[in-house]
Amino acid sequence: MAEWHEIPGGVTAPKGYRAAGIAAGLKPSGAPDLALIYSEVEAIAAGVFTTSQVKAACVDYCRQRLEAKATARAILCNAGQANAATGSQGWEDAVESAQLLAAALNIPAEQVLVASTGVIGQRIRMEQLRSGIPNLVAAATPDGSDAAAKAIITTDLVTKSVALETTLDGRPVRIGGICKGSGMIHPNMATMLAFVTCDATVSPHLWQQMLSRAADKSFNQITVDGDTSTNDTLLALANGESRTPAITEPGPDAERLEGMLTEVCMRMAKAIARDGEGATCLLEIRVSGAPDDAAARQVARTIAGSSLFKSAVFGRDPNWGRIAAAAGRAGVPFDQGELQVKLGDFLLMDRGQPLPFDRPAASNYMKQAAAGEYLKTDTVLVSVSIGSGPGVGMAWGCDLSYDYVKINAEYTT
Repeated sequence: MAEWHEIPGGVTAPKGYRAAGIAAGLKPSGAPDLALIYSEVEAIAAGVFTTSQVKAACVDYCRQRLEAKATARAILCNAGQANAATGSQGWEDAVESAQLLAAALNIPAEQVLVASTGVIGQRIRMEQLRSGIPNLVAAATPDGSDAAAKAIITTDLVTKSVALETTLDGRPVRIGGICKGSGMIHPNMATMLAFVTCDATVSPHLWQQMLSRAADKSFNQITVDGDTSTNDTLLALANGESRTPAITEPGPDAERLEGMLTEVCMRMAKAIARDGEGATCLLEIRVSGAPDDAAARQVARTIAGSSLFKSAVFGRDPNWGRIAAAAGRAGVPFDQGELQVKLGDFLLMDRGQPLPFDRPAASNYMKQAAAGEYLKTDTVLVSVSIGSGPGVGMAWGCDLSYDYVKINAEYTT
């Protein structure tokens, strides 16, 4: 029997959560642009944030709040304006946003976390946000996850959500998540916005450790274009409403919960990579034979981020030399005489030697992936071995198409 199974509901699948998404007028298009995730009780909160030196006000705000006390009741997210590189006024806007939502929910402002996405250098449209908050709170329901997922996207073509359930101590425990991301995606924390809810009881220190490790195996392993955002935020709440025994130290229950948390994050990360701006397929890079898992993940990330390799996939060109070159510059020492490269089932290089292969068939493999079902049969798999070490790792990306340049050339115009 599997350790967990998929269920509907996104961030409102776990017990004790409500969510909402509305159009408050923040986006000129009139699309949904303001989202709320709300726990009916105080929840343990953890976060992982961008490592960029140019950070949005919401990132600094959340960091300060979580350092002071690792609990929260609500997450407020606006789309349309990133509120990054906006100076002291941007900070004041973030603080006011949290205060407005707290007043509407009748909770302390310290219990509100905030996130923003949109154009860098633009402040939140506070007039629209002020008038939208009451409507947002009124719209919150136990099945509002889909509405919230729609309200946080920008250039995304699809919404992204997942929920899983397992059993601990004979009772169901659930983790749900929604996220956004399509461009400005590169592993340097979590290049996107992602919000996770859970109804288990977990100690703050352990929950933060679980989330950080899950991010390393998921959001830190995706890349679309090599650009790290100013707003990268991954927030996770655990409210204890499953009524299962508290998890306060490592053990079987902690391992199962962390495994499910990691799976939720990996599914969302893959969805972001597949939805890369202009992408036609998902790339999955599997690396083995490294000295340790961290080294394997580093090689996989480098291959997934190679613009030359990504362009070759878009052209359906099985140019394995670009894979080998990317592996070689990843900063992980290995003997090139042990390098093996596979594209799907096609063995292209073994023991450092190029091999004859059916080039048209390998090209057709990539064409079939581009025509495959979204996030089911649309994956181009690359397997690389760099030696005989125990380290294994995976990374995800997408091909690089003409449309990526078109989308980003016209982003603010």
